[in-house]
Amino acid sequence: MAFTRATGKHRRPSRLTRTTANVAGVAALTTTGVIGGLAAPALAAEDAAVEHTGLTQAISVGDSLAESVDAQAAAQKQAADDAAAAKQAEEAAKKKAAEEKRKAEAKAKAKAKEEREAKERAAREAERKRLNTYVAPISGSYVSTGYQTGGAMWSSGSHTGIDFHAASGTSVHAVGSGTVVEAGWGGAYGNNVVIKMNDGTYTQYGHMSSLGVTVGQTVTPGQQIGLSGSTGNSSGPHLHFEARTGADYGSDMDPIAYLRGHGVNV
Repeated sequence: MAFTRATGKHRRPSRLTRTTANVAGVAALTTTGVIGGLAAPALAAEDAAVEHTGLTQAISVGDSLAESVDAQAAAQKQAADDAAAAKQAEEAAKKKAAEEKRKAEAKAKAKAKEEREAKERAAREAERKRLNTYVAPISGSYVSTGYQTGGAMWSSGSHTGIDFHAASGTSVHAVGSGTVVEAGWGGAYGNNVVIKMNDGTYTQYGHMSSLGVTVGQTVTPGQQIGLSGSTGNSSGPHLHFEARTGADYGSDMDPIAYLRGHGVNV
């Protein structure tokens, strides 16, 4: 006798039908990659929904699995955003460091240039001062015969310059910057040098044993121009020094006042 199973409106689907549907759903999720590393815990949580048919095992997928998948996607997106932000921050830091390095190098370069220019200005100023200074023609000496001292030794009746005490062979210096206009034998002056100074005056150095400059040569303060001696009309080794307004004899002026006026202590 055959029995017919009622299939009324309110009858639940058969166990086989529900199992088949759940298996199909799981298979679909697995195929699309939705069920990954996070699916396993969710599936484990659904152990209560596992039903046995005797032939296969079905897993019911619930809301908790969907929430886990969403959480995984959100975590992956957050991780990607964090990595992008970190990379952007690293690039910004590198750019900032490069800019700071460039500014530091530019500042150091500007400072070095400023210091170099300051040193160059100081050197030029020092040289300018040196060239504008005056010195005594004989270092560490003294005046042994004064200006306009009278006597038969001088053809004019008086001394046209001053004599500096100096042993033969003592270094004779140009008292300041100028150009040599005479260098050689000067009659009564013996071996002599005449220099046109940069201020337009002239200085003369007489009775030298040897000369170390030539006509047309420029000289600077303290430069050696020869050695003292006793050539020409001389009673013994010394240096005859004159200050003149012109190059020739007879234009003399007070040599002591001249030197002192240029800062030389005599």
